[in-house]
Amino acid sequence: MVKRFVCIVLLVAMVLCVKQSLAQDPFTIPNKVVVEGDTLNNFTISKIYVFPWHKFKKPRDEAKYRRLVYNLKKVYPYAIMARNMLMSMEADVAKIKGKKDREKYIKEAEKRLRDEFEEPLKRLTISQGRLLLKLIDRETGRTSYSIVKELRGSFSAFCWQSLARLFGSNLKSSFDAEGDDKYLNRLILMYENGQLYDV
Repeated sequence: MVKRFVCIVLLVAMVLCVKQSLAQDPFTIPNKVVVEGDTLNNFTISKIYVFPWHKFKKPRDEAKYRRLVYNLKKVYPYAIMARNMLMSMEADVAKIKGKKDREKYIKEAEKRLRDEFEEPLKRLTISQGRLLLKLIDRETGRTSYSIVKELRGSFSAFCWQSLARLFGSNLKSSFDAEGDDKYLNRLILMYENGQLYDV
């Protein structure tokens, strides 16, 4: 008799728990909605970008497109990492009081970054490096030159800019989403959404 009573109490408790967990949270969107007695499925669909198909006039243009897609897929993750690291580094630097402590922290961070990224970034081609400079500007909202100037000083920024100019690059190159880089911005949006495929 006691076993039956315990089983019934446990069964009722389980039913109440299940019912409570099934109670709908007013802030969530239900999977199914009843409209005039008809049950409709409710789905949340991720944003899809639709752009007109780009027709290539020459095979050379198609090859340039393929190379740009390849370079974007290789370099864009580095731009995202640069944005995230810069944000965390700026938050840490803002907490540090003394100028010498700040400089010490920045040098240690630079050493860590060199140890982690120097080899992979050395293997980038010049065109991939130029693309990375533009993508860093797109992700951070600041040119690479201004970032170096802010963290390492004007003279260091000048030296790195001079070195970049020797190789035909420019640390001051900015990302223009509505102008020169409109097509590249389109490719980035498609890449972020998982829609960018090779031709």
